[in-house]
Amino acid sequence: MDELDLLQERLGYRFKEKKLLIEALTHKSFKQPYNNERLEFLGDAVLDLVVGEYLFKHFPRHDEGKLSKLRASLVNEEGFTRLANALDLGRFIYLSSAEENNKGRSKPSLLSNAFEALMGAIYLECGLERVTQITTRLLEESYRELSLEELFKDYKTALQELTQAHFGMTPEYQLINSRGPDHLKEFEVAVRIDGKTYAAAIGKSKKMAQQEAAKIALEALQKELI
Repeated sequence: MDELDLLQERLGYRFKEKKLLIEALTHKSFKQPYNNERLEFLGDAVLDLVVGEYLFKHFPRHDEGKLSKLRASLVNEEGFTRLANALDLGRFIYLSSAEENNKGRSKPSLLSNAFEALMGAIYLECGLERVTQITTRLLEESYRELSLEELFKDYKTALQELTQAHFGMTPEYQLINSRGPDHLKEFEVAVRIDGKTYAAAIGKSKKMAQQEAAKIALEALQKELI
C-alpha cells in the first residue's frame, strides 16, 4: 500500500481525482505550480459550518453564547492540528527539504492548514455530507469529552495565575515576527517571565499565538515546580 492509499484508508474516503488530493497535501515550500492555500481557504469555511452544525445538533440546551465558545475552541489551529494528528497527516505532506529539516511535519500551523485543505478537497468532490461524516468521526475519536469545561481553556489566565502565585509577576508577550499575505497572516509570539523566554508559538492571530505560547510555558513551569 502506498502512502496516499494509506491516508485515504485512514480518512475512509477515496479520491476520484488523485491530483486534488496531492494539491491538498502540497505545501507552498515544495515549489510546484500549485499548493494547498486555496483549498485551505475553502476548507476553513466548510469546517466552520460543519462543526457549527454538529454542535447545534448535539447541544440542544446550549444558547448561542455557549455554542460560539465551543466552536471557537474547536475551529482553530490547535483543534485542527489535533484532528490532523489523528490521521498522522504530517507524514503525507509534500514539503521542501528545508521545511522538513525545520520540523515542518510537526508544525501546528502547517498541519492545521493541510487538514483544512484536505476537507476543502473532499467538499469539492462530493459535498458537505461526506466532510461532515469524516469530521464528526475524527472529533469523537479525538476528544474524550466535548464540553465547555474540557475545551474552553484560557491558558493565558492559567499561566498568569501560576506566575503571580510563585513569582509575584505577570508574563509578558512579545511579537517576534509576522509573515504572509493579509488573508493568510501568521504571527510568532514569545512569552517571557522575569526576563526569561519560556516559549514561542505561531498562530493565525496574535491572540492564538499568545494562547499557544502560554500553553507551552504553562506545561514547562508546571514540570519545574513539581
